[in-house]
Amino acid sequence: MMRVDKRLATQIVQTVKDVCEKDINFIDPNGMIFASTCPDRIGQFHEIGYEVSKNSKMIEVDNDNEYEGTHSGVNLPLIHHGQLIAVIGISGNPNEVRKFAYLAIRITKLLIREQELQADSRSKQEKINYIVRNLTMETPSNPLYLKELLNEFHLSKEAFMYVASIRFHSHMNTDNPSVIEADFFKILSSLTLDLFYFEYPNDYILLIPEDKLTTFLMKCQKYTKIYPMVLQIGIGSKEQIGSLNSSYKKSQIARRSLKYRKGSIACFDELDIELLFGEITDSSQKLFTDKILSSISKDDQELLRIYYEEDMSLSKTCDRIFHHKNTLQYKLNKIADLCGYNPRHFRDAVVLYLALIQS
Repeated sequence: MMRVDKRLATQIVQTVKDVCEKDINFIDPNGMIFASTCPDRIGQFHEIGYEVSKNSKMIEVDNDNEYEGTHSGVNLPLIHHGQLIAVIGISGNPNEVRKFAYLAIRITKLLIREQELQADSRSKQEKINYIVRNLTMETPSNPLYLKELLNEFHLSKEAFMYVASIRFHSHMNTDNPSVIEADFFKILSSLTLDLFYFEYPNDYILLIPEDKLTTFLMKCQKYTKIYPMVLQIGIGSKEQIGSLNSSYKKSQIARRSLKYRKGSIACFDELDIELLFGEITDSSQKLFTDKILSSISKDDQELLRIYYEEDMSLSKTCDRIFHHKNTLQYKLNKIADLCGYNPRHFRDAVVLYLALIQS
């Protein structure tokens, strides 16, 4: 039976939320949520989703908590070739969100149809898409066909590669988005890096042979100076082709770590404290930062950032912000009084630093 894999479902829920700013769930035929814009809900039972899967009919809910694991909203069956393969639920006033539930259904069906292209009619790029997608999945959808394609493209299972997760934020630049992406693909062309896969709406997965990583990173650094804030790249670990799912997961962690560090490129092998943040939910992060920083002004927070960037050196911080040493000490003491954490004490400094880089 055809099914929607978790990666595809996650892409779709994030895309639809970007459009409507409503929470959306993908629910399997057993009523379990397997992809959601609320990570805490993944793995929970959705009573209405289960009812929809049994009857293959849309159910709308007007009140929160009327059913187990269910908020108000619209729940639609996703039928493919006469079989129910998932239920899509979107939270909110049914009259407002119904159209977005239909949008999610249409997007899903289009992407499923794309996946079902017959192998013998695939173009070269479609075959490459299949290779990249399946090498980075936990379990390839058709191992025998994947093996055929690896042989066709002369890709040895013993070869070592890195997976790069790439996200474009073209809206952050006033230039033509098509030109911005075209310039990036010139980099790939110059390095003959053609093993990449597009993930809707603005992500790419790229496979990089180990001997090309250094040059790729150097060229990308130059690119990000020309187009700042447009590109985020996470580089996974070096793995043999048969283990690229591990590199893919690590590349995702590396890309997400850019939320907490400067720059546009992050390599998993260089991460340390950022590894912890990838396992913390957004709601937990907000609770932590609000608790620690709510009593401190934005100016004081910026002062602390500079202070920690200068390794807690009073003299270097003073030189950078043009303050007298006594003035800086006064401000640090004032921050300690306001929030209860002393910026100059080791443990308190760790707490403040962690809150600052997550805010």
